[in-house]
Amino acid sequence: MSTLTPAPTVTDRISVDRPFFAVEFFPPKDDQGEADLWRAIRRLESLDPAYVSVTYGAGGSSRDRTVRTVGRIANDTTLVAMAHLTAVSHSVDELRHVIGSLAANGIRNIMALRGDPPGKDPLDEWEAHPEGLNYADELVELCKQSGPFCVGVAAFPYGHPRSADLEADTERLVGKFRRGAEFAVTQLFLEPEGFLRLRDRVAALGFDQPIIPGIMPLTSEKTFHKGPELSGSPLPEALVKRLEPYAGDQKTFRPAGMEVTGELCEQLLAEGVPGIHFYSLNRSTATTELVERLGLAAHRAEV
Repeated sequence: MSTLTPAPTVTDRISVDRPFFAVEFFPPKDDQGEADLWRAIRRLESLDPAYVSVTYGAGGSSRDRTVRTVGRIANDTTLVAMAHLTAVSHSVDELRHVIGSLAANGIRNIMALRGDPPGKDPLDEWEAHPEGLNYADELVELCKQSGPFCVGVAAFPYGHPRSADLEADTERLVGKFRRGAEFAVTQLFLEPEGFLRLRDRVAALGFDQPIIPGIMPLTSEKTFHKGPELSGSPLPEALVKRLEPYAGDQKTFRPAGMEVTGELCEQLLAEGVPGIHFYSLNRSTATTELVERLGLAAHRAEV
């Protein structure tokens, strides 16, 4: 009697002897968005990303779409899929239900996040559900208790906006590792120093779980300014001056921004990062350009 081989985990896929890349998507809101997403997925599939992740809306607003999308990726493609899960506005029983739905859809990988508060401002006061969880480390533990899941967590090169200081923020990250998290992905940033200092702080505390830099391709002025605003990372003055000549001209800004992004990735790879996690905005072109430039593609037969 033959037995099915379990689907690989994110840890399996990133434990390789060459740099990898991964891609993050968000659940489509309508039919056109779904068509765009699947066009991007199919174009990136042949480049063999280590994994693809699907985000989870604030307050669980896209919960069902996340489960449906990540389940389809897991079952209809050759890709390793990871679902984001947040504790916002959910009781523990509701979280267990979502985790069970993920398992039923063949998902073995979960990105466990406390999540932003519901509403438009991610810096609004965060309130736990009265029957829910307060912190991401508790969600990590719940996931690990619920089945053989591979669990990742978020990391903040410049500290979470609500952290008292960088030391406290680093302790929060390693606390998630203590609860069973196997890797971390950072919020986006635009220069390498903060990431490298974070990596050093974690190593100094005796933890060696992979920390994967999260990078957003700078294809427009909007992503250049809005990304740091949302992530809490600084907007480097030297970079502002470098890109200032292209302000107001999308045609020239995109190649300049992509050059900056490529240089940042090259610096990180030279510093020995295990791979790059790209925030794709449900598109494939910019990510493909960077993957090809950096030599991260592992071309396989078209699917």
